Order: sequence, then structure tokens, then C-alpha cells
Amino acid sequence: MNGKSQGISEDWLSLIIGLMVFVLALGLVGGEDILGWAVTTGVWTDPSKALAPVSKAYAGLGGVGSLIATYIGLLVLMTAGAAALKADIRRFILGFTVVFWLSYVCWIVGSYANLAVNTPADMQKFGVSWSLRLTAEGGFVVALIVGLIVGNFLPGLAEWMKEAIRPELYIKIAIVILGGFLGIVSAEKLSLASELMFLGLASIIVAYLIFWSVVYYVARVWFKFSREWAAPLASGISVCGVSAAIATGAAIRARPVIPIMVSSLVVIFAVVELLILPFIAGYFLDQQPMAAGAWMALSVKTDGAAVASGSITESLILAKAAAQGIKYQPGWILGTAATVKVFIDIFIGVWAFVLAWIWTKHIEVRKGDTAKVSEIWKRFPKFIIGYVVTFLIILLVALTVSAPVVAKVKAAMGEANAIRGIFFVLTFFTIGVMSNFRKLWEEGIGRLAAVYLLCLFGFVIWVGLAISLIFFAGVKPPLMG
Repeated sequence: MNGKSQGISEDWLSLIIGLMVFVLALGLVGGEDILGWAVTTGVWTDPSKALAPVSKAYAGLGGVGSLIATYIGLLVLMTAGAAALKADIRRFILGFTVVFWLSYVCWIVGSYANLAVNTPADMQKFGVSWSLRLTAEGGFVVALIVGLIVGNFLPGLAEWMKEAIRPELYIKIAIVILGGFLGIVSAEKLSLASELMFLGLASIIVAYLIFWSVVYYVARVWFKFSREWAAPLASGISVCGVSAAIATGAAIRARPVIPIMVSSLVVIFAVVELLILPFIAGYFLDQQPMAAGAWMALSVKTDGAAVASGSITESLILAKAAAQGIKYQPGWILGTAATVKVFIDIFIGVWAFVLAWIWTKHIEVRKGDTAKVSEIWKRFPKFIIGYVVTFLIILLVALTVSAPVVAKVKAAMGEANAIRGIFFVLTFFTIGVMSNFRKLWEEGIGRLAAVYLLCLFGFVIWVGLAISLIFFAGVKPPLMG
């Protein structure tokens, strides 16, 4: 990153930080409210009522006090993480400070009543005559737009904040924390949760087999790219974006510039998808909510943008349903998107091993050079371990303990979920900052972009939609109460 010795990977760091937040939240079960100072943002017309601590035990802090406490707490936590990454600590502290405050201001703006309220009753409650009905997650969209402005029109500021522009780290931490929240949700409807996992696994296997082969063919035959370019491009477009492109590039020993160029494209197109697909899903797939969540995971090609798209899609569909008097339990659409995306991530290591074996055996044969099974573990996304651990712990606890303890566990996961929301908004903002369209065009990325544009919007998105509907048609979240 800066020519320094390599520290811990972001993948391992996200696992550690996510589990740390999870464990601290569980202190509430033992009577210690450790994270109750974390700030939450609600829909508002009066700015003084926009913020509040997540726990009433910390009500004395007030909204602004809890926001400052949250900034300090996350700054300490993430600075320790930056040290483990061997980052420039001073630049990280300064950059993270700006990233945090700009991101959170965006969240507050997006929670304004005219942007966020989603039912006639809420419009009457807040005294507004119109609303975009985005819910509080509208702040994520605002954060993305502001990030795009910074990345494309204020490149100096974007470069100055570079040490803290880490969307993959932020979203992976959020996904680890999300596992605990989904564990509580799944415990209440165990059979449905089990069905979703099976459907998610089946759908991504089908998607892998179809997407990768078609994109590889288009890149090789129609656009005459070499295998060295076509394989990372196929993985980046069809599988899981940045992680898949990098893992594939390493597996086939591609030159470093290739996965970097592909990854840049992935981020740009993920932003475009994030701005478009959730709203298409919210409008046309409101009667197929779980399919909408799966579609986001199969179509949007980074962990951050995919899970973020699932979050926006859930908000839009829940708001539309609520306006019709249908109140779905929150978390299921987002959970579907996250679960399908996790299965996709799990297969990155396996897929990279398969490609490495093909390359060493049949394409670039070198004496004594054979892919090892250990490569699967080497390329396995470690943050997924955290997601599975937090999910299973909370699921097992919720299924085996008494109702009063379950209530404490729910409250604990609510506090952890407040921290998760902050990492979400940091992800949206930093994804935008990374997307410098002009710079990438100057680097000669046009022909690669043509492949990406053709395959993604001409094939992957729509086949992903078809697969989602085939596997998830008719599956809906449980109703409230």
C-alpha cells in the first residue's frame, strides 16, 4: 500500500473487528450495556430529534453526545485496525474523521421526512404532504451520491482520504455483525430460513455455471481478449466482482495490472447498478420480495454494493407493502441478499482452485507446477467465518434459552445492528469516492468496459433475475405479529 511490510489482510481484520463488536454487544445479556452509547438516526423534521443513543440507559448523552461517542469509539477501533494493516496511522485518522462525519451527515440528511417516510400514517405524523418513501436508508443513497461527487470532482480530497477509503473492509465488518441479527430473525421462522439457504446455494451454482462460461466466451471470441484477460474479466462480471477478479488473476498468474483494471470496472458498474436496480426491484418485484433480494446478490458485483442494494430493496418493498396494509418482518429480504452473496463468496476459493488446476494442467504447463488444495483455504474469504459464527451462535441461543434471555439477546443484536448500519453508510460513501470515471477512461479501459456493459446489462442481470424468480418465486417474508 505504501511500500511498507505487509500487515494483516483486510479479510482477517474484518473478521476480528466484526466479532469484537458482536461480543461487546452480548455484554447486555450479562447485564453490561457496553454498546448502548451508539447513535441511531430516526426520521425527522426537527433536527434536534434526529439522533438518539440506541439504549435508554445512555439517554443522558443526548443525540449529539451519542454521535460524538460513536465517532470516538469507532475511531479507536478502526485506528487499531489500521495499525494492524500497516497503514499510515496519521493519514488514516484524518481520513477516517472526514469519512465518518461526511457519511453520517448524509445519513441524517437522507432521514429527513420528505425523503424517508413511507406510509400515509407517517406522513400525517410528521406533517408532510409528499415523500420519496426511501425510509431512513435514503441516507445510503445520499452518501453514495456525495461520494461520487468527491471521487469525480474533488480528486485531491479523495486522495487525501485514501487510507480510510476501504469499502470492502467496512462491508465485511457489517456482514459479520449482520449474521447475529439474521440469527434472531431466522430463529423465529426456522423452516423458512432453512429453505432460503438451500435455494440460495442452488441458485448460485446455476448462476456460476451459466454466467462464467458465457462471459468468457464473449471476451475471447467476440472481443478477442487473451485468456489472461478473459478469465479475470469473466470472474469479475459473473461471480463476485473484485474478490473474484483478484483471486482468478492470482490463480492463473495474470499480470497484476489485469485484476486491478477489472476491479476498477467492477466498482464503477456496481455503483451504477446500486443506483438503478433496487428501484427497479422495488417497483416491479414488490410481489416477489425474496426473489428481489436474491436478484441483488446475483447481479450486483461487490459485497458492499450487493448487500447495500439488498438493504435499499428491502426498504422500498417494505414501504410499498406497508402502504397497502401489509407489514412484513424486516430483515428477510436483506438476509436473502446477504445469504446468496455469502454462498457466492464461499465459492470464490473453490473456483480459483479449479481455474488454477486447469491452467497448470492444460494451458500454462510447467514442470512440477500443480495447484494445491490448500489454495482453496488461501483464497477463501475469511470474513464469512464470522458471518457463520455469529449467525449460528445467536440461532442456537435463541432456540434453546428462556424467553427473557431471548429478549436480552434481541436487544443486544439491536445494539450491534446500530453499529452495522454505520458501517453500511461508510461503505456507500467510500464506494462512491473510489469511482473516478475520468481516470479509468484515461487508462484505456474502454474495450474492457464494452465487454462489461454488454455482458452485465445484456445478459447477467436478466438471467440473474430469471434464476431468482425460478428459485424464490412465491417465497415471502413472514408478517409482523
